[in-house]
Amino acid sequence: MSRRGDVSRSARAAMLRGSIFLQLRDDILKGRYEPGENLVELKLAAQYGVSRTPVREALRQLELEGLVKYLPNRGVAVEGITTEDVKDIFAIREHLESLVANWAARKAEPEEVKKMEDTLDLQEFYTAKDDVEQVTVLDTEFHRLLLEASRSKSLRYALGSMLDYVEQARLRSLHVPGRIHDSIGEHRAILEAVAAGNAELAGERMAEHMRRARENVLQHVATETKEDKIEAE
Repeated sequence: MSRRGDVSRSARAAMLRGSIFLQLRDDILKGRYEPGENLVELKLAAQYGVSRTPVREALRQLELEGLVKYLPNRGVAVEGITTEDVKDIFAIREHLESLVANWAARKAEPEEVKKMEDTLDLQEFYTAKDDVEQVTVLDTEFHRLLLEASRSKSLRYALGSMLDYVEQARLRSLHVPGRIHDSIGEHRAILEAVAAGNAELAGERMAEHMRRARENVLQHVATETKEDKIEAE
């Protein structure tokens, strides 16, 4: 076989492995697999219509990310996102997203500010319809628009998949009475500072928004854990 054929086959294998990894990671982060649940290579291979090799390689990659763990005599078990993970992620996001808001206030164009305003208007529209899932999508979009306005590739890379890791917790926590309205109000305050070009204030308001979001998520996670224990008893 030619070298070109070897490279092509290697590239296809890498793409397949990457695809299985992303699917598995998404399923774990969205709660389709519960913490402690066993992941069986043969079953997953049949589910995704592939051989066991790309599944095994994807699981090894997930182990490096701390989402699964190889256990003696048990195979692979889901680790998921722990409370400590959530604390760490929000602590990091507080600093990074504060910088995003600060730089966005310095660099955002009027049309970008208008897109953010439109996004918040849509959030309020779907809040009135009690569509928490759509509100969460728009919440993520608001932060994405701020990130674009910051003009920083480095910040985009640094934030990376952090939102993916807390997405499920955020979605559930926004069911807490009053949190959606509070969040939109905090977004409005951030945008006001960005539109005014007040970089320091925009950063401070974003940091406070992140702290409140973290407290709400952790409170919700703690409540769910308590309820699970009561049901188990």
